[in-house]
Amino acid sequence: MSTQVRDTALFGLVAVLLIGTGMIQGWNSALLILNMGLISAIMALGVNLQWGFAGLFNIGVMGFVALGGLATVLVSTDPVPEAWQAGGLRIMAGLVLGALTVVAAVQAQKRLEGRVKTIATLVILVGGFFLYRAVFDPGKVAVEAVNPASTGNLGGLNLPILLSWPVGGLLAAGAAWVIGKTALGLRSDYLAIATLGIAEIIIAVLKNEDWLARGVKNVIGLDRPVPYEIDLQQDPGFVERAASLGLDPVTASTLYTKIGYAILFTIVLLIILWLAQKALNSPWGRMMRAIRDNETAAEAMGKDVKGRHLQIFILGSAVCGVAGAMMTTLDGQLTPGTYQPLRFTFLIWVMVIVGGSGNNFGAVLGGMLIWWLWVQVEPLGLGLMNILSSGLADGSALKDRMIESAAHMRLFTMGVILLLVLRFSPRGLIPER
Repeated sequence: MSTQVRDTALFGLVAVLLIGTGMIQGWNSALLILNMGLISAIMALGVNLQWGFAGLFNIGVMGFVALGGLATVLVSTDPVPEAWQAGGLRIMAGLVLGALTVVAAVQAQKRLEGRVKTIATLVILVGGFFLYRAVFDPGKVAVEAVNPASTGNLGGLNLPILLSWPVGGLLAAGAAWVIGKTALGLRSDYLAIATLGIAEIIIAVLKNEDWLARGVKNVIGLDRPVPYEIDLQQDPGFVERAASLGLDPVTASTLYTKIGYAILFTIVLLIILWLAQKALNSPWGRMMRAIRDNETAAEAMGKDVKGRHLQIFILGSAVCGVAGAMMTTLDGQLTPGTYQPLRFTFLIWVMVIVGGSGNNFGAVLGGMLIWWLWVQVEPLGLGLMNILSSGLADGSALKDRMIESAAHMRLFTMGVILLLVLRFSPRGLIPER
């Protein structure tokens, strides 16, 4: 079987799984899996840029995804004038002072020597910290006291939510630049630990800084790039078209909105995939793979290894930030408590490894296939356990235990799939050429 036929057959398998889901469980379920599969494929592309192209072991993916989610709030929600009047300017001034403190400390490290450098840096950092808190804290308290039941934050810019997708990428790219300047000099295992810790810090900030995006109170009712179902159901023209297709207005409206999301997500995925393929097949892409395979040899040929690592780290993180903004848009709410770095970062890495590290189409395949399995394994496992325990008496400890164990089938199945792929196809289902 040729490589092209095999790859087409694998994508055809994913299509069959989605169509089968629609026919058995309903097209709403199939479209929901498709939409999250498309977003997962974009996340997998971002990780593949970093690992497959450059060998960077980043396990802080969810931190950049969370920044993308934050962008939807900062861009699309309405501003809160009372909060801005109460303490918005103090918060902005405090953040500026904090940034200036860091810049001044860095400049002191560069320009001074000996003991003077150490003393000056300490004075700048300690003095800047207290000055920052003196300005920032009163503004924060004042903002969070403004109608905390429904707002308690500064709000956003009231712009179309589609603009938040590139903004999410920019926020993630900015954070990646700061992280990369300090962490990319670390060895791969230390880089993994550092990125995981930084992701936890980002998520902790989102959870605890209510003035920014309401923290764990969550932001609900975000704008949508597709119509609301209730509006479609009240549109006589839409109701008439739904009836002509033999659908009731409620079912037709939910299908319509999910198809709208699927079209938008597919467009973004195709654009990012096209750009990633162009990069992979360009001289820049060949240089990145040369650096990945042998940093010493690449550096001896005059390549700026650290600079290129920073570049690819920023690009991959930006892609994850775009995916995070898309995921929050699909959910219609920002819930920082759901960002679990270890759990979901593991899932994205499974997508990249199973699909084929270093192959963009493999990352897309892995994202779609693994997400379908992640959603379907638990109900399939429950059905399997019910069949296996059907001969046992109701109420028996073994039967109850077997049925309860179905809740753990997801992680167990992901581990088994990962082991099987590493054993029989260590380069993934669609390996790097």
